[in-house]
Amino acid sequence: MNNEHRPHSDSQEIILTGISGSPGICIGKAYLVDREGVDVIEKYYLSDHEIPNQIKRFKSAVHKAKTELAAIIEEIPKDLREHAYILETHMLLHKDKMLYGKTIENIEKDGVNAEWALKKATSSARKMFKDITDPYLKARASDIENVSDRIMRQLTGQNGVNISGIDKRVILVADNLSPAETSQIQLNRVMGFITNRGGRTSHTSIIARTLEIPAVLGLEKATTMVHNDDLIIVDGNEGIVVLNPEEETLIRYEELDRRYEAHKKDIIRTGELPARSEDGRLFRVMGNIELPEEVVGVKDHGGDGIGLFRTEFLYLSRNYFPSEQELYDQYKEVVELMAPRPVTIRTLDINGDKEISTIRTPDEANPALGLRAIRFCLKKPGIFKTQLRAILRSAVHGSVRLLLPMISSCEEISESIRLLDEAAESLEKEGFAYNRDIEVGIMMEVPSAAILADSMADMVDFFSIGTNDLVQYTLAIDRGNRHVAHLYNPLHPAVIRLIKHIVDSGKKKGKPTYMCGEMAADPLHLPILLGLGIDELSMAPQSIPEIKNKIRKINVSDSEQFMVTVLKQKTAADTHRLILEAFGDILYKDVYAG
Repeated sequence: MNNEHRPHSDSQEIILTGISGSPGICIGKAYLVDREGVDVIEKYYLSDHEIPNQIKRFKSAVHKAKTELAAIIEEIPKDLREHAYILETHMLLHKDKMLYGKTIENIEKDGVNAEWALKKATSSARKMFKDITDPYLKARASDIENVSDRIMRQLTGQNGVNISGIDKRVILVADNLSPAETSQIQLNRVMGFITNRGGRTSHTSIIARTLEIPAVLGLEKATTMVHNDDLIIVDGNEGIVVLNPEEETLIRYEELDRRYEAHKKDIIRTGELPARSEDGRLFRVMGNIELPEEVVGVKDHGGDGIGLFRTEFLYLSRNYFPSEQELYDQYKEVVELMAPRPVTIRTLDINGDKEISTIRTPDEANPALGLRAIRFCLKKPGIFKTQLRAILRSAVHGSVRLLLPMISSCEEISESIRLLDEAAESLEKEGFAYNRDIEVGIMMEVPSAAILADSMADMVDFFSIGTNDLVQYTLAIDRGNRHVAHLYNPLHPAVIRLIKHIVDSGKKKGKPTYMCGEMAADPLHLPILLGLGIDELSMAPQSIPEIKNKIRKINVSDSEQFMVTVLKQKTAADTHRLILEAFGDILYKDVYAG
């Protein structure tokens, strides 16, 4: 073992707990990313004749920030090219109405300096994203902040972080890292990183997983507790950071690191193999994506198709709705790249008043239960039919499945299918090539839909369970609320019974049930999901090889028998204990097997 890993004799071992941003283990010296603070912004008022110059100053700062970012995009390593779209999205955000337009408006209306106007616009945009329930979209608030920070540095003349200039082997410690900063990481220099802020669905976390370096986020006080050259252990598997580790801890983690790396190589080698259980049952393991560029990641990780293509990003960060042709081009690209494997396209799932500036509706006290997803689409049938037409046209180029989000009643299904038929009829009249013979499914994420699953099974071709919202709505828990987030648990007996009812209702009518929520990506849940009869799982591409590997080790008949006991449990803790007792060796032991 390398002597430089030895802790100082007078240091005390401290364990910090955060969020796993990217799996893996690394041991090394801390390197604090020294970011000059731009949080303290002075506000001062302008005379009328000073306002035009202040706007000009702001526009100049935006131009310089875009030029700086363009240079970074040019230098993105080949390994990260598939994620260049993240920074290209940031390029668009520099001129976004929420940020650019609102800042200029603040300068003009309030008569204030550009720094204060930008700070106010950023704060306003952040509040808009706060009300979104989808964790992926919610995390996009950090994109707004990253772009704002870059512009603010240009206004204040402060320097950014030069990640690419680091010249020694280190673990980065920062308050936060932007995607642009993360993309500059050189793997021969940076072993991993930890941050005070951020979450698993942030773009920074996505890039870390692509680079395959350990990352722990959301530590809150990492930059105050860790100093330059402190020895730290980053356990991205468990979301743990060990500061000043004792020798026994070091030895244990070095062995865990060796075993984990061996295990990772093994599952990646077998990623293309089918997910056939020990007793011969075949399952499809699919990928969740947001943009066409992510298809490469699904294929590289052995995905059997796209189980969830979120389409919201084609609508965000603009003050107009995308055209049918624009949507068609995007969908067609994904469908062709995945053919003949299926692509499940989810229709627009967003609350339009919060995110699309062309629609202005009154503020809602509780947007999570308001005008969003299918409710928004049915209220705006023109917008909905434009998307449906694009989806039907793309279905000519491969295997397409249509997924309707946040269904809560049979009437919503009937109305959606009526509009789908109208879209097909209009394409026929106009002479466009299209395919109406596609499967139509519904997201099972609202308890009312789960309860009515037996009736809804007569109206659709498949169910897709979105556990993120189903758990939240069933347990009445906002997992973004730190006071109650600990109560959010997919293994709650009520959640398991609802899933069972959905699956059983589908099977009686010959309709399959899939799962595309986060529950599908956790190996701990596999015995439950396979035992309940879930036919297909969909998840972030990086999780696919691990889940396929675990499915091959599970006997589904054993899982089905196991469910007899699980369904008698009264608490999530009891169910968790039972899973570890019955399947712990299969699910976890081989992760660290030498």
